[in-house]
Amino acid sequence: MESQRSILIIGLLLVSFLLWIEYQDAYGPKAIEPVAQQQNVSPQNQGIPSAVDTADASNNAIPTLVDNTINNQTSDVPQGNNTIVPAAPALVADPSNVITVKTDTLDIQINLVGGDVVKADLVKYPVTQGATDSYQMLKPIDGVLHIAQSGLIGKDGTDKASGRAKYQTTNNNYELTGDSLTVPLTWQSQDGIVVTKTFTFTRDSHLIQVDYLVQNNKSETAQVTQFAQLKQTLNEIEGGSMFMPIYRGTTYSTQEDKYKKLSFGDIQDEKLRVATIGGWTAMIEHYFVAAWVPPQEQTNTITARLLQNQYAVIGYTGEQVLIPAGQSATLSSQLYVGPKDQAKLAAIANGLDFTVDYGFLWMISQPLFTLLQFLHSLVGNWGVAIILITLIVKGSMYWLTKKQYESMAKMRNLTPKMNQLKERFGDDRQKMSQAMMELYKKEKVNPMGGCFPLLLQMPIFLALYWVLLESVELRHAEFALWITDLSVKDPWYVLPVLTGASMYLLQKLQPMTIQDPLQQKLMQFMPVMMCVFFLWFPSGLVLYWLISNVVTLVQAKIIYASMEKRGIKSK
Repeated sequence: MESQRSILIIGLLLVSFLLWIEYQDAYGPKAIEPVAQQQNVSPQNQGIPSAVDTADASNNAIPTLVDNTINNQTSDVPQGNNTIVPAAPALVADPSNVITVKTDTLDIQINLVGGDVVKADLVKYPVTQGATDSYQMLKPIDGVLHIAQSGLIGKDGTDKASGRAKYQTTNNNYELTGDSLTVPLTWQSQDGIVVTKTFTFTRDSHLIQVDYLVQNNKSETAQVTQFAQLKQTLNEIEGGSMFMPIYRGTTYSTQEDKYKKLSFGDIQDEKLRVATIGGWTAMIEHYFVAAWVPPQEQTNTITARLLQNQYAVIGYTGEQVLIPAGQSATLSSQLYVGPKDQAKLAAIANGLDFTVDYGFLWMISQPLFTLLQFLHSLVGNWGVAIILITLIVKGSMYWLTKKQYESMAKMRNLTPKMNQLKERFGDDRQKMSQAMMELYKKEKVNPMGGCFPLLLQMPIFLALYWVLLESVELRHAEFALWITDLSVKDPWYVLPVLTGASMYLLQKLQPMTIQDPLQQKLMQFMPVMMCVFFLWFPSGLVLYWLISNVVTLVQAKIIYASMEKRGIKSK
């Protein structure tokens, strides 16, 4: 196969892939648009699915999600023993009920009504490069609300039909000064149940430990069940495009599915409810994730649904815990609010690192990222690391490139004989094909030899594309000169133009042997087309492609010189 035709095929495959992404964005499942409305919500019912009596633990009943309209408020509650309690949508909390917690990584606000984390700023991640404002992952703002809710349901839980528990605390402002910080919130029922909900923060960590110490001072056994969920408004997110597709939605993990995405548009149809050992639930954005991780040794019920066509909710309900009279029990979960750091996420829960979504080529992307990270540890510059990984990838495939160019040269040398076959057999395609196969066998030429290395490079290119697109380490990463952020397009379009020029030089290095006029025109315009596409690519990816082309040019010169010495015509 001619080299130009191979390049044309690869280019068309790339364009098709990008158009497919754009099609999914334009015509795929969409988040349901929120219905704008204002509601007054009492402090005792600030926006989570309230509690119910859960079924007895011995019958292993799985809580279900139901709809119930009471006082014009839609409930989203676990159901057990046919008891249903309404809950209102979460809106801005009363400032008098909010405490603040500041660490070296997080700036947190906790609502004392329910003990929910209603605001989380990522201190080490500015909104834009050089900005003083931190990226706000969780926010209690109606219209763009995103909060992490948790509590205890059941007969003796903190969340009742009358409303949610209002915790007490000795301080309204906490700040991390040592290696860890505990923030205890206390609540006591009228019949003797005392609950201490403790948030534990650790230095240099975005993981929050949430523990409930339940003391049963009643004369009978107490019943509680832990739940946690993430709630987010269904408004559209800006910033995605054909070349920078950004997924925003829910994800979860079970024993059967290590990582599964559930878009906002699919929640209503799927009505997720699945029991699993361990598991986790999350809301993900481009570079960041908020996730609840329940006890991994217990059976948890993962659920997801829409509320009032305004909010997406995904969370879990744990096992029912029975606490004998006069005794206590501790229930725990973990909340992660931070960047998609693969190593840290993998250490928290199985499959949580898959929220760094490399798509179907993850098995290639993950090793490439590991190599890229190692190279960065050596040179301290992500741009230089990209250059080095390009040299390694291209160097490791040199023998394939050599076979490719030699095969293409042999194919070109067969052109006179091929023309003779065409004159001999004319329009008899069957005999022509047989004669061509015999000629290839006699001359020891593989017609696919020029295409295979290009096909091998395509998945590597796409895998590295997702690495450079998804890895938070490249967010705001500087390279040199005008390239101050490798995760966004080149502001001066220098790299795309240079990449187009390098493709043109590669094209000129070999004679045009394609006879079809349409294919010739497509090949001539391919460098221009790719240059235009690269205008919107992340500059880190364009840097990779540019260096790859330059290395290919050097390799081609070396290979052609070697072929000439061995008597193989290169042109």
